[in-house]
Amino acid sequence: MTFRNGLASLLRPEDSVVVLIDHQPFQLTNLNSHDPQMVINNTVALAKAAKAFDVPVILTSVIAAQGGLLFPQITDVFPGQEVIDRTFVNTWEDQKVVDVVKATGRKQLIIAGLWTEVCVAMPAIQAIGEGWDTTVVTDASGGISVEAHQVAIQRMIAAGVNMMTWLAVMAEWQRDWARTETVPAVGEVLKQHAGATGIAFLWEQQLLNTPVPTKAVR
Repeated sequence: MTFRNGLASLLRPEDSVVVLIDHQPFQLTNLNSHDPQMVINNTVALAKAAKAFDVPVILTSVIAAQGGLLFPQITDVFPGQEVIDRTFVNTWEDQKVVDVVKATGRKQLIIAGLWTEVCVAMPAIQAIGEGWDTTVVTDASGGISVEAHQVAIQRMIAAGVNMMTWLAVMAEWQRDWARTETVPAVGEVLKQHAGATGIAFLWEQQLLNTPVPTKAVR
């Protein structure tokens, strides 16, 4: 097994491309590995983080006429962008999707989707076998059961796929707080989608902007 380690193994925004797969109503109705609202929140957070770092995001659905359109919370992040609708269950067998990904010139492929055991596992396993540096965002994905989600993760890890959560992805893209051009957007994503971490961030900003008392406070 080839271990993923060293600085070069970390995600870089200039080398990353995100594919969001089948975040649709049909799949959501039988999502049981996570709180559905959490998956929606986390997927939108990942989408906004990618936009903040100018990481291309490919949106794709499967037979949307039957399974429903992608969640509007996602498509609203990319107004006017085409959603590639497929018949293939395995996204990586759809040549249009693969061609769009290849056209970005990036090799760090980041995938999230519903369901983990089907529409995420198949393209991730195929892509890594074809030489792509593949990461799955586990908390922006989900399966029909906790077992299905976990077994899919185990299967992909055995194939060499990297596993991360959305906040870890954003942090890895940021990497250095001295990269101040992306800090405001990162802060907004934290406030909107990171729960207590976002509140703590607001508190930190409050403290930084609060004058130090010149006299003892009684």
